[in-house]
Amino acid sequence: MSFTDLYSTSATATGGRSGSAKSSDDRLSVALSVPKEMGGDSGPGTNPEQLFAAGYAACFEGALRLVARTRGVSFTGASVTADVTFGNDGAGYGLKVALTARVSGVTADVAEDLAAAAHNVCPYSKATRGNIPVTVTGLAV
Repeated sequence: MSFTDLYSTSATATGGRSGSAKSSDDRLSVALSVPKEMGGDSGPGTNPEQLFAAGYAACFEGALRLVARTRGVSFTGASVTADVTFGNDGAGYGLKVALTARVSGVTADVAEDLAAAAHNVCPYSKATRGNIPVTVTGLAV
């Protein structure tokens, strides 16, 4: 498989889930804290699951917009919510994701079709496919 680099970045975490993370270009710098549900004090920072959810939601909406453009489908607005759950899958810790794409100005069938097609092209979906459970829902709003 051929791969053409378009963009590369890196981030460094220090202190694990109770530390901080910073991108190599200093555009992202966040404190990290452990949620109470995971035994932490739910301090002022974010956590890896929230960062993953934000990245996946943004990437998936971009894929949805790309699919709509290539198919000539117009809509008046869109948003994607990525619900990321951390848990024990019986063999250790794992994640599961539920993606909900809300698309306005289209029918329910078109919203569902766009979401399904976006799941086939989104890089986050490709990276997680076969590794963690991901459900996708497209809603007309």
